[in-house]
Amino acid sequence: METAFVLGGGGAAGAHEIGMLRALSEAGIRPDVVVGTSVGAINGAFVAADPAAAAQRLGEMWQGDALGQAFSENIWGRAVRLVRSGTHLHSIEPLRRLLASELPGDDFADLELPFHCVAASIERASPRWFSSGPLVPAVLASCAVPGLLPPVEVDGEHFFDGGLVHSIPVGRAVALGARTVYVLHVGRIERPLTVPRRPWQVGLVAFEIARRYRFHEEMAALPGDVRVHVMPAGAVRNGPDLSQLRYRDKTKVGESIERAYAASASYLAGLAGS
Repeated sequence: METAFVLGGGGAAGAHEIGMLRALSEAGIRPDVVVGTSVGAINGAFVAADPAAAAQRLGEMWQGDALGQAFSENIWGRAVRLVRSGTHLHSIEPLRRLLASELPGDDFADLELPFHCVAASIERASPRWFSSGPLVPAVLASCAVPGLLPPVEVDGEHFFDGGLVHSIPVGRAVALGARTVYVLHVGRIERPLTVPRRPWQVGLVAFEIARRYRFHEEMAALPGDVRVHVMPAGAVRNGPDLSQLRYRDKTKVGESIERAYAASASYLAGLAGS
């Protein structure tokens, strides 16, 4: 097992990963294993299912109505659900139906490539990796954002979003034997962090520190024979902003895909020429 694609978390900004996938596909780079967390688990499952067609299929899905329907409840519907549940704004059933209809089978064994995704166990306060068994529940567990979606129960255990424990799980790919790793991310790690100046910035900056810390720890601990290529998203901006909370906003999906594609294609061309 030589080459891995690692797809990180980041909600609606996961559209950047589609541009990266397109550039990698055009460069003739195919993974032997796919590792994903949170929205990267959704994207990653499609890559593992059909690596050649994944970028096109995901582009159509992200720019169409399918993903929007998973979070289509209006503000009153979300308010009612929050009052009734006490914990979350959206039902997870529309996303479950979407994945069940779009993915090629019910089990990890139905995928073309090995696929690993991670979720955060509530009971054990630790990560759990899924790589076999029912596929849709595992992906749902990996992308169950606290507050937006309810915890997902698998085998009597409850899970929240995998980004809580592994935002960009490079270490998992290396542990599986990969020696060339392509990191597909949502662009946030390209943005410098600054001291928060507004109340809403405090939580965003604190979360970013936590999610980046583990990634940098894993990068620093890599064996000397491992090559990691962090694909550029072409999305450098100043610090975390409120766009991170606009998970229903599709207006910049196409722009995010194209910027990541252009930046990544340029990066890969440079690698080929070096």
